[in-house]
Amino acid sequence: MEEAAYCAPGCAKTDELHLEPTPCELLESAVKNVGVGILTASALIFGISACYAKGDQRATPQAGARTYAQNYKDMVLATCIATAYKNDKDAAMDAGSSVSALRDWTYYDLEKAPDAIKTLVANYLARNYQNPLVESETEGVRFDFLKCLDLYYSQELDAQVKRLVINPRRTYRQDNP
Repeated sequence: MEEAAYCAPGCAKTDELHLEPTPCELLESAVKNVGVGILTASALIFGISACYAKGDQRATPQAGARTYAQNYKDMVLATCIATAYKNDKDAAMDAGSSVSALRDWTYYDLEKAPDAIKTLVANYLARNYQNPLVESETEGVRFDFLKCLDLYYSQELDAQVKRLVINPRRTYRQDNP
């Protein structure tokens, strides 16, 4: 009879006549089960760790990975929304907090930009957008959000980015590893 892989020399496996496993067979089975258990536990821990790490990435702001130019434009959009909805406490507070966070991830001319942003936002929010179909159903629609979107995609904002953002193609994470 062939010797078991995990048994001492001379320790034979059960022959066909015996129903009870020998101590050697029990040891061999235990070693195999422990190995499978370790592999299973390792795979489970690795899987949980990967999911947890992946979940952490999604739960944090991604602005640090975007370019300074993109963050500047996002900051101007958030400023426009905060200004447009200043009478709605929740919207204004959320947008204003976003502006503050985006300032931390943007590298721009701190002396010139605040006035330039304020002027550009004021000019866009002062526009008189009209839609007769909407106004016939609802009075007092200002289309402020639409104005902010138009500002976001405007040539004026693109020009401001070129003029005021330092290293527009770089990111916060590149400069602060």
